[in-house]
Amino acid sequence: MHVFGNVAVAHGSVSERRSRDGKDTRGEFAWEDLLEKRDGKWVVLRSAGAKVVWADSPKGQSQDPAVVETIKQLERDMGDAMVAANIDKLNQILADDWATIGRSGKIVTKESVLRDFKSGKDKLVSYEAGPVDAQVFGNVAVAHGGVIEKRIRDGKDISGEAVYMDLLKKRDGKWVVVHTAGARVN
Repeated sequence: MHVFGNVAVAHGSVSERRSRDGKDTRGEFAWEDLLEKRDGKWVVLRSAGAKVVWADSPKGQSQDPAVVETIKQLERDMGDAMVAANIDKLNQILADDWATIGRSGKIVTKESVLRDFKSGKDKLVSYEAGPVDAQVFGNVAVAHGGVIEKRIRDGKDISGEAVYMDLLKKRDGKWVVVHTAGARVN
């Protein structure tokens, strides 16, 4: 777990034996949790997870430094693309089924994010990214970090420090972000 003031991120993997609707759904899963300290206790704000599919290579090779660096570079590229409002690059990085929960509590989709960046409704003026931590589990990866950003949304300055977690999957030979969770740091 990494703590950033009043918020924290945690991620890992688990092997589970379970069934859903009478079908065997056991397997290995990667998960991520975004937590916030409230009244002296940590509570989970958001969670995400994905079933892991291991390639033919042994599990021990999943932390190949080159693959971890690829994930970290993708995270940096995504921040750069948001500052530049590079819709094409964001379209490549975010999976078609990408989603997050916005500050209002509503689901935000890839389509709406691209539309808001293209229209200027959401403008990331600058960001200073902290270190990115990435862990790879076969075809699934979890990345998280902190960022200080200058952001204008709907004409309002919502700048500040935030933490984020991205769940990534390798699809058609390339890594894409399938889910994001984030929170402001007080």
